Amino acid sequence: MLLTASLQKWKQLAPPLPIPAVGVGDAGLVGSVSSRNSSLPPGLGVSMFHIRSGALVLLGFLLSGPLDAAGNRDTLSLSWEVQRYDGWFNNLRHHELGAAGSRLQRLVPANYADGVYQALGEPLLPNPRRLSCAVTRGTAGQRSLRNRTVLGVFFGYHVLSDLVSVERPGCPAEFLNIHIPPGDPVFDPEKRGDVVLPFQRSRWDPKTGQSPSNPRDLTNEVTGWLDGSAIYGSSHSWSDALRSFSGGQLAPGTDPDFPREAQEPLLMWSPPDPATGQRGSRGLYAFGAERGNREPFLRALGLLWFRYHNLCARRLAREHPRWGDEELFQHARKRVIATYQNIAMYEWLPSFLQKTPPKYAGYRPFLDPSISPEFLAASEQFFSTMVPPGVYMRNASCHFQKVPNGGVGSSPALRVCNSYWTRESPSLSSAQAVNQLLLGMASQISEMEDNIVVEDLRDYWPGPGKFSRTDFVASSIQRGRDMGLPSYSQALLALGLEIPKNWSDLNPNLDLQVLGNTSALYNQDLSRLELLPGGLLESHGDPGPLFSAIVLNQFVRLRDGDRYWFENTRNGLFSEEEIVEIRNTTLRDVLVAVTNVDPSVLQPNVFVWHAGAPCPQPGQLRTEDLPRCAPLTVSDYFEGSGPGFGLTVVALCCLPLVSLLVSGIVAHFRGQERKKLQKKGRESVKKVVVTDGIPAMEWPGPREKSYPITIQLLPDRRLQVLDRHLSLLRTVQLRPPHHVSLILSSNRRRRTLLLKIPKEYDLVLQFNSEEERETFVQHLQGSCVHWALGLDVSEMREKELWGNAVTKQQRGRILEIFFRHLFAQVLDIDQVDAGTLPKDSSQKVREALTNELSRAEFAESLGLKPQDMFVESMFSLADKDGNGYLSFREFLDILVVFMKGSPEDKSHLMFTMYDLDANGFLSKDEFFTMMRSFIEISNNCLSKEQLAEVVESMFRESGFQDKEELTWEDFHFMLRDHDSELRRTQLCVKGGGAGDIFKQNIKCRVSFITPSPEKTSCPKGLVLPASEAPELGSIGLKKRFGKKVVVPPPRLYTEALQEKMQRGFLAQKLQQYKRFVENYLRHILCIMIFSAICAGLFVERAYYYAFASPSSGIAETTFVGIILSRGTAASISFMFSYILLTMCRNLITFLRETFLNRYVPFDAAVDFHRWIAMAAVVLAILHSAGHVVNVYIFSVSPLSLLACIFPNVFVNDGSQLPQKFYWWFFQTVPGLTGVLLLLVLAIMYVFASHHFRRRSFRGFWLTHHLYVLLYILLIIHGSFALIQLPRFHIYFLVPALIYGGDKLVSLSRKKVEIGVVKAELLPSGVTHLQFQRPQGFEYKSGQWVRIACLALGTNEYHPFTLTSAPHEDTLSLHIRAVGPWTTRLREIYSPPTGDNCAGYPKLYLDGPFGEGHQEWHKFEVSVLVGGGIGVTPFASILKDLVFKSSLGSQMLCKKIYFIWVTRTQRQFEWLADIIREVEENDHRNLVSVHIYITQLAEKFDLRTTMLYICERHFQKVLNRSLFTGLRSITHFGRPPFEPFFNSLQEVHPQVRKIGVFSCGPPGMTKNVEKACQLINQQDQAHFMHHYENF
Repeated sequence: MLLTASLQKWKQLAPPLPIPAVGVGDAGLVGSVSSRNSSLPPGLGVSMFHIRSGALVLLGFLLSGPLDAAGNRDTLSLSWEVQRYDGWFNNLRHHELGAAGSRLQRLVPANYADGVYQALGEPLLPNPRRLSCAVTRGTAGQRSLRNRTVLGVFFGYHVLSDLVSVERPGCPAEFLNIHIPPGDPVFDPEKRGDVVLPFQRSRWDPKTGQSPSNPRDLTNEVTGWLDGSAIYGSSHSWSDALRSFSGGQLAPGTDPDFPREAQEPLLMWSPPDPATGQRGSRGLYAFGAERGNREPFLRALGLLWFRYHNLCARRLAREHPRWGDEELFQHARKRVIATYQNIAMYEWLPSFLQKTPPKYAGYRPFLDPSISPEFLAASEQFFSTMVPPGVYMRNASCHFQKVPNGGVGSSPALRVCNSYWTRESPSLSSAQAVNQLLLGMASQISEMEDNIVVEDLRDYWPGPGKFSRTDFVASSIQRGRDMGLPSYSQALLALGLEIPKNWSDLNPNLDLQVLGNTSALYNQDLSRLELLPGGLLESHGDPGPLFSAIVLNQFVRLRDGDRYWFENTRNGLFSEEEIVEIRNTTLRDVLVAVTNVDPSVLQPNVFVWHAGAPCPQPGQLRTEDLPRCAPLTVSDYFEGSGPGFGLTVVALCCLPLVSLLVSGIVAHFRGQERKKLQKKGRESVKKVVVTDGIPAMEWPGPREKSYPITIQLLPDRRLQVLDRHLSLLRTVQLRPPHHVSLILSSNRRRRTLLLKIPKEYDLVLQFNSEEERETFVQHLQGSCVHWALGLDVSEMREKELWGNAVTKQQRGRILEIFFRHLFAQVLDIDQVDAGTLPKDSSQKVREALTNELSRAEFAESLGLKPQDMFVESMFSLADKDGNGYLSFREFLDILVVFMKGSPEDKSHLMFTMYDLDANGFLSKDEFFTMMRSFIEISNNCLSKEQLAEVVESMFRESGFQDKEELTWEDFHFMLRDHDSELRRTQLCVKGGGAGDIFKQNIKCRVSFITPSPEKTSCPKGLVLPASEAPELGSIGLKKRFGKKVVVPPPRLYTEALQEKMQRGFLAQKLQQYKRFVENYLRHILCIMIFSAICAGLFVERAYYYAFASPSSGIAETTFVGIILSRGTAASISFMFSYILLTMCRNLITFLRETFLNRYVPFDAAVDFHRWIAMAAVVLAILHSAGHVVNVYIFSVSPLSLLACIFPNVFVNDGSQLPQKFYWWFFQTVPGLTGVLLLLVLAIMYVFASHHFRRRSFRGFWLTHHLYVLLYILLIIHGSFALIQLPRFHIYFLVPALIYGGDKLVSLSRKKVEIGVVKAELLPSGVTHLQFQRPQGFEYKSGQWVRIACLALGTNEYHPFTLTSAPHEDTLSLHIRAVGPWTTRLREIYSPPTGDNCAGYPKLYLDGPFGEGHQEWHKFEVSVLVGGGIGVTPFASILKDLVFKSSLGSQMLCKKIYFIWVTRTQRQFEWLADIIREVEENDHRNLVSVHIYITQLAEKFDLRTTMLYICERHFQKVLNRSLFTGLRSITHFGRPPFEPFFNSLQEVHPQVRKIGVFSCGPPGMTKNVEKACQLINQQDQAHFMHHYENF
């Protein structure tokens, strides 16, 4: 109903046809409609025209019709078609003609070097600066031959700004830089020869420049019509920004005579003032021409037309009070444009050309009015010759005013070179000042119309980029080359003008020197003379024939081809009377109307001054009469940013260090927490409080820090030194006839004393005060009297006291010499090798050899404790003189026995050591004591009952069961089968320098699996014990001395029987490489494929941005930076997306059971995760480095370049000041998110390191959950699209969906609480948990789960291997307390009261997950190597194997060798129970178990030899281990894997692949891997290693 009513109302108010277009939007809509229907039949066309135009008028009526007081629409007063602001649809056949953004139309074919777009230049054409100086340099101050005024010159510039603008740089940025000749007085006064003025090529039509038939054409940024675009703008939005939308006026500022200041939406050109460097938009006014503020003179004309429009709008408002804003504005605009057209065409142009344009014959729709590049060059260049060095200002009374000269005096006129882009000039701060400038320009005669250009333009034109100044003429020449202008001769020929035959024919009035210099630059070739210099050289008084023809042609085409020309009576704009009125309007009338001056103060034609005209100028201005031009300055965009940029880069590089520091602090506190937990576990062990100790500080020696101690004087003549924890540090035995020597300090508060201790290092004590020292001295004196010891007390200065002290350091050096010479005597080592000191040090050697060892030093040399029974026995035996110390000779005697003695000597020595009552017999008790001293090395791993059983069995086996005492012969008979062990028994002494001598004997203590005992694996000259018999297929060995044959203990390894052909080094390496490839073929292929994809993405993006991307200029700007940053970005996006798949544990567990496991190493998912992460962080660093390069380059690049590269971020407004580096880093979304990404990565990577993960798993757990923030930042980082459209989602979407599904599966399991059935605290901090098996929970032996316990106050999940077998009804874990989480877990699972399992906290279970250990059944022979708590997966495997064997299941695996490496068998006694169960159920001899106790190191070979003898004896007699109680063989030391693997090749010669599965500390798994690699060098069985570290 509303629409119907409106339509009826419109019918009543609408004017009759022809229906005009309504000024809505960009206007001219009817014109566009009629043009589109021009080819239709007349009837249909008119019908459709009526319908469409009627609809448009209705739309305009509804949207823009004004409301009267009653709310009704007023009648539309715009009975004519409103001209669009952007110039479109002026020509109804070719709508784009003259539109803003249309291309320039050439009069003459293009002249490019390649015929397409490459500009001509040196050396084919002269250097622009040389050409500028040769053609246009001359003296200023010569008046115009036609008396043209300065107002006419700048009005011409204003008209030019209304018609054409090609100054905006094109994209991608292309440069035709101007090389300044060395020594140029303006631009290179220092004669550096490297000055280059930047010149960026103008914007061109991208549809051109494709071929010689379609050469590059520049685009016109403004409308190509005389339509007042310099007043109203070249777009509707620009015009709207200028309007006030009130009264039809243009928006004034604070002063109604001035427009408002330039605002951001206007995009006014706002470069800095080259004279003062002032920047910003303040002081620049909003005009229709973006460069309307370039000079005050051009600005004054802009203000003139601004005021004239508002004047017309106010007059119209008075005449038509019911008109709305739009009507007033459009009527005023129409009248202003018509006046402007009339003045430009019929007043200014004749004065400029001295020719009257032909009479207007009406609109010519088929005429192309487009602006030609030749017109732009001709007009602009000719204007430049008439610009004076200064401009007068006068008032209405013809008084020419002085102009303030920057606060320093005044000048007769405004200096042109110092007026470019001025802001808030005091001379132009009011309407009156602007009026005075306009009047001054109307009365001032311009420079002569010749080839000379004043220095204000030639040398001091506003410069681009970092240069405040440039050469206008040289820039114009380069612009002509950029536009592909023809040569002077080509232009004359094309326009039908006469071509000069020689240089002298150009202009008879031309200076011959100028002509000669110019011709020399062109090598006397007139045909190469360019249009611009040629047109200047031919001009004198008036534009030359060429320039005149070009300009007149352009204006005639503009007039006749403009449908909106004011004289066109068919457009309905003006009536005949109005046209006559407009034709009679001059610029003088406009000036009078605006300035309100008397018409008599201005000549009738303000563009020409004649004699008798009012207000003659004082004189033609010369440069000498004016202030000097502000010199050239070169800005440094990076000035002041260097330190900040460097600090920012350093700060970014330090992010990992900061993260490392934080992680160190966290690890420290976690370590403190762990110590507190451990201390809490030892609270039951209370320390004995010492009440009779004297506190003091001990000084250990120079450059070392003193530490607190407590001194005790004991009744048995002993002085004890305790540390702060009251642990024993040292015991000093004071025996007669020793004298105690005490030296006191006599200065420095007298609080230091030195206690000289014979044959030991001295004790230097510092007390808090002299009184405390005196208390200690009194106690010592009293003790010495009681002990009958002499005490000598003396004093000396503290510094001398320190010098006389024998410190622990000095004592250590003395003992080093002692031991070196000791071994030199025993082993006949060369004296130099033994460490003989120079001759001047012989005294020190003698002193060292006269030293004697205390009991503590003797124990320390053996690596034992002084209180050990073995040390007591050995020391008592060696100390022949019984003085409590061992001399060099005493130590040498006992060492000779061990190093060179026979088995009989060594057994006799042991016999004597433990013959405590020295009666020549060794009783059972003494034998028991001897064995107890041996067992001390293994932390008393045997109980007294077990040891008594060993002693009884040894006596019984030797036939001495009825004897209570043994003679030496009996004792030696007991050791009859171990002569070889006794022969190799050594005395390992620290500091002797012969440590490597004994290492070769280690492997001779282990046995070897072999089908024959002939060969051994010992080094040459060493023989394995004959008592060790073969394990497989061997015949028994008869026992010595006629004893019965017993089942021999199995031997573990030996070398092969057959002769092996030794391969060369190269062949071994090749075989090792082949085996490595065979073992890791799946890994290699996956890594290669993944790397190839990443490399391909890198190369594709790098190539794209280097050669194939849409032209933006970024590759030319920062080639290395963009290639590095974009290439790595693609690779990183792929890596960080698909790294999620490595964490899809449920998916991996499922897939590893499929055929894909043959091609993809799913068990290496964690390693692949780490590899991807490390590769990604390296690429992230490179990506950041690329962006650092980019940021630096962007920080020093001009805005014109950045606007091309980042058109959505920057707009080139001429400010030429790029953003600082910190803007790129911290004020852009990509920059800030990039910095945050680096921070997140630094935190995640540092906290995920192996070192930190072992110290704070919770820190790793929490920081690794930052991956959610990481991916959010990655998405934001790539979504801002600074350079390219977002691409991260392409890689991320699929992995994210898969990972999300996998997490949902885990979350569904994590919600189920699991009840703990049994909890048991085992030795060595192991907690055994047995819990319910969830319904449907299926797993395989060797798999692992993740558990969480909310009772610990955290929801973090920790991985543990299941120790239960798949056939068991419950699940079990063995968890060792090594960190805070596992320690607290052990605490909360302490046995509950009442024996009720309901008191145990619940668990949350996630899993099971697969790993490589579950592949054990796929090999005929498998070797399982477990170290420490790493034996847990093998516990499940062993139980599973025995269970399947008992059921008679068919398995590929025929033999398993289980090697258990542990510090002591007590550490994992729970595993011994499992092994015992395996031994009992293993009826098919599938499992061979070997246990290595590493704590039994060779601290003293005599003891380990005796333990070895006892272990072999126990196994031989009772068929079980002395230490573990198992039938498995127990060894001492670390397992030699290489000999073991060698022996397997002999035992199983038919097996081609042997699986090796290890789990434990990294050191152990590395040794296994190394052994596998060495064995794989041989062309025999292939050992395939699968390992897990913890």
